[in-house]
Amino acid sequence: MTKKALITGITGQDGSYLAEFLLEKGYEVHGLRRRSSSSNTSRIDHLIAQQQIILHDCDLTDSSALIRVISAVQPDEIYNLAAQSDVQVSFDVPEYSGDVNALGVLRILEAVRILRLESQTRIYQASTSELYGKVEEVPQSETTPFHPYSPYAVAKQYGFWITKEYREAYQMFAVNGILFNHESERRGKNFVTRKITLAAGRIAEGLQDHLELGNLASLRDWGYARDYVECMWLIMQQKKPEDFVIATGQQHTVRDFTEKAFAANGFILRWKGTGVEEKGYDVHTGRLLVQVNPQWFRPTDVNNLWGDPTKARTVLGWNPRKTSYRELVTLMAEHDRKIAQREAALKKTQA
Repeated sequence: MTKKALITGITGQDGSYLAEFLLEKGYEVHGLRRRSSSSNTSRIDHLIAQQQIILHDCDLTDSSALIRVISAVQPDEIYNLAAQSDVQVSFDVPEYSGDVNALGVLRILEAVRILRLESQTRIYQASTSELYGKVEEVPQSETTPFHPYSPYAVAKQYGFWITKEYREAYQMFAVNGILFNHESERRGKNFVTRKITLAAGRIAEGLQDHLELGNLASLRDWGYARDYVECMWLIMQQKKPEDFVIATGQQHTVRDFTEKAFAANGFILRWKGTGVEEKGYDVHTGRLLVQVNPQWFRPTDVNNLWGDPTKARTVLGWNPRKTSYRELVTLMAEHDRKIAQREAALKKTQA
């Protein structure tokens, strides 16, 4: 019998990769799409064109719509990947971030309970390394205390604990995957890694003068999103519902990511200055390519995220470094250089 999966956030980076992964596994894939006056399906347009997925107009802020959709689909698995996912934006829209990232999780759990699907429907909640926030130990594992340090992280902590509460109170198969930073060519352009790779390509093509960043010393555990969706699925296939850290076990600075992205475009950076005065210059020409702008610092910043994937590796048999960090940066840089090349070619034709 064909399994049915419902993915919230199917139009996002993780949702699009997960949809492809589940289709390869033979699933019938359904997805939630927020109503919008403009198209927001670019990452899954190829799946829509081939009629491989079934989309439902729904929003995590609308409990009645969630109940209707879940009742109609009767999913075997729900992957809640939808969120207001920008940490910086959460300081500007804290109430909305809480409504989606905290109460949105509750609405899904309640819909499954109200529909009496507790024994049929498994639920995966996309938790986040931002839960560790002002970290209390390094590296961070499933037993590390949480210390959220942004409105985004505080809302996500509610989502984490309410998932555990429903698991224990109603014997539901409800699990958390605590995902550390995971990137790809499909990453939103407002995220720092994509901002870096896009800028490096545009600078190489003469479309941009330099790049401005926030805290270059921030440490992150970066993996490849396409690899991480496999771990989500593996968590959902276990006999016992448990929470898992999803990470590579390696960490790098924003500065290092920047160096590798620019190197993939032919630039070797030499750094001068410290803190907000730090600047990156092209070693060959002396041209300023990167500088710090205090505008991009968060009101409270998380500086040392480093995941311990031991449990996922041993219990699930998951390989956290199927795609290496260096391969990830190169893949993103090459993809975004091609975007810059197309932009440059278009400008020439319009000149």
